[in-house]
Amino acid sequence: MNVIEKISPDSLLGGRAVLPHPPRSGLEWVDVVRHGISSRALDAMLKSIGLSQAELAQALDIPERTLARRKREGVLSREESAKLLRLARVVARAAEVFEDLGAALAWLKTPVGALADATPLSLIDTDIGTESVMDTLGRIEHGVFA
Repeated sequence: MNVIEKISPDSLLGGRAVLPHPPRSGLEWVDVVRHGISSRALDAMLKSIGLSQAELAQALDIPERTLARRKREGVLSREESAKLLRLARVVARAAEVFEDLGAALAWLKTPVGALADATPLSLIDTDIGTESVMDTLGRIEHGVFA
């Protein structure tokens, strides 16, 4: 594998500027989500993955007006934090599999036959859709037809 910069969920969410103590495990992420992720993570995510606010709102299944309100309030709700983290985890995993963030983002926005010709990005608004996307990434990584 080529030496590439590792894309992690916390880096996509703004790194230390947004998460002063980046979680090192799934259990530490639970605490972050329960307390709510800073709304600054929304801007960091938009910048990291090049989506419009409308595309981000759709991927998260959160109304644009709600996202705008959360930016003013400064913190996301528990559920919104979980959705944003889920998106960051999928993007980070895709970047790991494709060894390139640009290629990963292109794949996330392209209809995939193994996902009933849906775009992976359109499926991550639900847990089961996210599991299907992650499973497909695993099959791609292992060279199984996907």
